[in-house]
Amino acid sequence: MTSVERRASGSLAAIFAARMLGLFLVLPVFALEAANYPGGNDPARIGLAMGIYGLTQAILQIPFGLASDRLGRKRVIIFGLLVFAAGSFVAATAASLDWLIVGRALQGSGAISAAITALLADQTRDEVRTKAMAMVGASIGLMFAVSLVIAPQLAARIGLGGLFWVTGGLALVCIALVGWWTPPEPLQHKNIPRGKLSEVLSHPGLLRLNVGVFVLHAVQLAMWIALPALLVRAGLPKAQHWHVYLPTVLASFFVMALTLFPLERRGYLRAVFLAAIAMVALVQVGLLLAAGQPTLGTLAALLFVFFCGFNVLEASQPSMVSRMAPPHARGAALGVYNTLQSLGLFAGGAVGGWLVKNVGVTGVFAACAGLMLLWLAVAWPMRAPASRRSANEALADEAQAT
Repeated sequence: MTSVERRASGSLAAIFAARMLGLFLVLPVFALEAANYPGGNDPARIGLAMGIYGLTQAILQIPFGLASDRLGRKRVIIFGLLVFAAGSFVAATAASLDWLIVGRALQGSGAISAAITALLADQTRDEVRTKAMAMVGASIGLMFAVSLVIAPQLAARIGLGGLFWVTGGLALVCIALVGWWTPPEPLQHKNIPRGKLSEVLSHPGLLRLNVGVFVLHAVQLAMWIALPALLVRAGLPKAQHWHVYLPTVLASFFVMALTLFPLERRGYLRAVFLAAIAMVALVQVGLLLAAGQPTLGTLAALLFVFFCGFNVLEASQPSMVSRMAPPHARGAALGVYNTLQSLGLFAGGAVGGWLVKNVGVTGVFAACAGLMLLWLAVAWPMRAPASRRSANEALADEAQAT
């Protein structure tokens, strides 16, 4: 990586990490703490308060992505962070569950994931793009593991409202990072030919990746509805689940660095990508077989394999989207991609909860295995995107042509 690429990757990974830490801090304690609010005796409304964030994210990812193509990435990112901070402060001062729902919906309205990944793609070359995206993915995974450790202790000291104050403060820190650390945008978004949304939606390679991100995050959330109960049955108390999560996440990052990047450089990205899908599918089969008599060693091993496959897919998919999409429609393409990601989380939570209630955990893992095998079939014809010129050069050529 060049110095600019390292700075762009580091700053945008830090922005993602700070924003996601704020979100993840709330999740482990939200259901318990929200029950203490007026109106919190209704589990369905608590579920709405948790899930409405993903719904507003899904609705606004494409508009924010399109806006970043037209108005510039940094403007859209800063605006989205302000909206997210405002939602955090509304939730922090909420006196009832209704206002908590309003705050969560406003948080989700700051849908900047597509704009951030598009900016990262603009500032990195194709040959290092996956590494840059992996830094973002690793920061998210690490923040998830950290939140599992510190959220209960923080909630005991400052309560749910205090956690939302922390979340809003982290969003304001992110605005400062965008303004003073992230490198300038490579080119002003003026006089650049604009792609149409139909151009993105009709691209076969992008469609395969959009199906993939929907399935991956639906499986992830559905799996996590059932997995904690298996860990408890295996003899690990809830407060100690991070003893399994944190080591397996960190070890999987090490494996990804030793496999994905070298193999991609040698031209084996397609093989690694398909192998990662197969690994996640096999984990679901393993969990299905282990559900009857779960042991801690078996579950830890399966989680390690899951995170190895999941991290490879999290790093490579947005990289491939950014490389397949025309530079002038990169924000739109990543907006569609992130919309399908949010919808996958929503579907995984809703359907996974229904399956646990009506079929049991075996039904969840069987459905997850089936979805992963379906994705493997859809992804099989894919070809790794060819390297092309840097984003700066491509955008400059398009501007000159007009």
